[in-house]
Formats: sequence, structure tokens, C-alpha cells
Amino acid sequence: MSTTALGQDERLPLYQRLRDEMLGKIAAGEWLPGEAIPTEAELTRHYGVAVGTVRKAVETLVTEGLLLRAQGRGTFVRRPNFDGSLFRFFRQVSASGQSQVPQSRILDCRQVPADAAVSQALKLGEGDPCVFLQRLRLIDGRPLFHERIWLPVSRFGALLDIAADDFPQLLYPFYEQHCGQRIASAQETLTVSAADAELAAVLGVAEASPSVIIERTALGYDRTPLEYRLSRAAAENFRYQVEIS
Repeated sequence: MSTTALGQDERLPLYQRLRDEMLGKIAAGEWLPGEAIPTEAELTRHYGVAVGTVRKAVETLVTEGLLLRAQGRGTFVRRPNFDGSLFRFFRQVSASGQSQVPQSRILDCRQVPADAAVSQALKLGEGDPCVFLQRLRLIDGRPLFHERIWLPVSRFGALLDIAADDFPQLLYPFYEQHCGQRIASAQETLTVSAADAELAAVLGVAEASPSVIIERTALGYDRTPLEYRLSRAAAENFRYQVEIS
């Protein structure tokens, strides 16, 4: 294949155009999360470029967190662990003292118009239709998080036909299975606020007690915003720990 297939903007370096071509295959689902991409030799032959160009394009995607090298096995499309990122800051301990992965329960699934905050996060027009989910994350039946999630109906409308009890524990693989939408990365902001009446009732804490809010915008491989989420928890469960060296 001629190198002219690598994008239209010839002002970009060749490796950058190859990187964009490869990213397009990931975003389109031609290369799926968890699967190996073609080898360097195959990419070199397919695109008619030097092996150094292929290596630089691959390295760029590895640095960006979209590809993962496995020694002796190849290079794979990375599937991020978002729950691991979220829960590293919260105590997840059962009554017996054992660390646990929280369970999930969908409380509500319906269509709503995007308000100003949602439309800004998802790059929608204000009032555009969204799928709205409410979800609890629990340990031993005790609520740890209350989550509100918004998704564009244009991409996630199929979720409106699914009963709340049929949603699984992990949403991102479910989005991929039922809507063909793949989450690649996320931007998170953490703030502290006072628990309102709704959160206090759900989590069983005092109204106006400190709560932690994690605001997340999840993006596709092409950086399109796909999900806007507000996760709220009692501050008493929050801990910050970091290793500095």
C-alpha cells in the first residue's frame, strides 16, 4: 500500500500519519481491546514504510496508553482498568476485614435531556437526549458509592431496552457488547462537598456530612466523550495514599 494512504495532511511526519491510521483501526473496532495488532513486519509491508517509522508510531500509541507491549507475545490493544483507578482511594473492607470488590446495582435507567453540565462534558447540545443511569456500589449490602451516569442516546440508545436487573457488574464491557462503544481513557476530577439529603439517605450518613465527588468523563479511542459520571461517597471512607521516591 502506498504511503499516501496515511492521512491527507502530508505536513505531518510519516510516523504521525501512521499512528493516526492505526488509531483509526482501534476506534473503528478493527483492532479490538485485548487482541494483538499486526507485527512490525506485517505493518511495514502493508503500509510500505520503514520499520523505524512503524516502531515510532507504535511507541507513540504505547506512550499514550492505547497499546501494550507483552515481551515475547506481541503488542496488544490495551483495555484499561477504570474500577481499579476509582477504588484505590477508598476503603473496600467487609465486616470480616477482607478487602472486596464492590457489587453494583442499577436503580434507574431512562432517557433525559442533557443539562448544561452534561452537554458541556459530552459535547452535546443542551437538551439533547441522554441515557441516564443511577447505580449503587455496595460492600456486604452496604452502599459505598452512589453514581449518576449520562450517555448520548445516539450511541447508547440500546441500553434503554435493557431491564435494570440485567445490567452486569462492569459497565464498560457491556457498552461494547450492546452498543459497540469502547472506552479507552478517562479524565477525573475529585472534589469534597457536603452530602445533600438524597446522598445522605442513600449512604446512610448525616445530611451535610463531608462527601467526596469524583467527576469522570470517559473517552473513546478517537477522544470522543462517551460517558459523563458523578460518583459520590462518604468522606469517612476516603483515604489518600501515594508512594513518593
